[in-house]
Amino acid sequence: MSMDRGYLDFERIYSITLDKAFFVTRAKRNMAFKRTCPLPCGKSAGIRCDQTIRLKSHYPSKYYPKKLRRIKYYDTEREKILVFLTNNFDLKALEIAQLYKHRWQIETFFKWIKQHLKIKSFWGHSANAVKTQVWTAIAVYAIVAIVKKRLDLPQTMYEILQILSITIFEKTTANQLFKKDHLQNFKE
Repeated sequence: MSMDRGYLDFERIYSITLDKAFFVTRAKRNMAFKRTCPLPCGKSAGIRCDQTIRLKSHYPSKYYPKKLRRIKYYDTEREKILVFLTNNFDLKALEIAQLYKHRWQIETFFKWIKQHLKIKSFWGHSANAVKTQVWTAIAVYAIVAIVKKRLDLPQTMYEILQILSITIFEKTTANQLFKKDHLQNFKE
């Protein structure tokens, strides 16, 4: 599991460890820790350091009493140093950094969904219900994008979706529906 540092809840990530799963998250800048031993990192491909640590602050160390792995990575694309925490000591440091990077692709996908698909709420919360709604929204978006391109419509995707939502049960062809004289009826 990969998560952002905004969600750094040591009690929660300890439960992930107890469930024999692993996580990768960003460390907060002000996190107090004690280095127990450095791990060999080779300083290649952006890895600056790889360490085994223990948390020092009272509550974090109480909620996460085991050792953690701290990886400092320089991201050349964003020209930024990122510090990761994980309970996985088996993967290479670079693999941990890449896992977190892939997490950003997932974040970008969900950001795109929020901006374009206008899913206000989910009608069901099971994995199947959420997948069904997301795939339905993607299919609708793709069909509308195809219609926009084929008919060379000047309206934005949002405007097209608004017009379609109002006229969904009308017996008007798509060509006529988006003609300027027909659109005047919707602007009143």
